Amino acid sequence: MSRNNGLYLIIGALVVAVIGLGIYVYQEEQKPDGVELRIGESGVSIEEN
Repeated sequence: MSRNNGLYLIIGALVVAVIGLGIYVYQEEQKPDGVELRIGESGVSIEEN
């Protein structure tokens, strides 16, 4: 019976990893391309995406 529990644990971990990777890739794709300019209290910040 513990063999089945270990198999379920591995499958569950793989599912969580795939979901996490999918969320990360989706967020990276949503970032705009180009240059980002921020003006704040700490000054001007220019970041290339």
